[in-house]
Amino acid sequence: MADVTGPISSLPGSRHFVPPGTVCDDHPDRLAVARIQGETDSFGCEMVDLCQECLDNRGKHKRMKGRCDWCKSEAYDLRHHRDFEEGTCGPVYMVCGACISEETKALAAEFDADYEDYDDY
Repeated sequence: MADVTGPISSLPGSRHFVPPGTVCDDHPDRLAVARIQGETDSFGCEMVDLCQECLDNRGKHKRMKGRCDWCKSEAYDLRHHRDFEEGTCGPVYMVCGACISEETKALAAEFDADYEDYDDY
């Protein structure tokens, strides 16, 4: 059975320390070699314990496709992302690369504008 945490700032897919003696969630006769953060929301997350076989199989399904939570378009490069204005333990969204790129550009422009104000000193 997967462990459940309280509020957490890391994103799904993050690797965490595997306590000694932990067994695989799918193969209770095998020791876990990895603990991967699974489903995550603002209340906490589920930790999935994997044996080597399960870890190897998990890597085959990395690319995520579906509807972007921000722009609502179909995308083949979705990734877990938090809105920085909602805090490090806020909701986790599935966001496409284009939206993340736009957010990064907007933040860089805002930072540059703020930095220019300091040139007067």
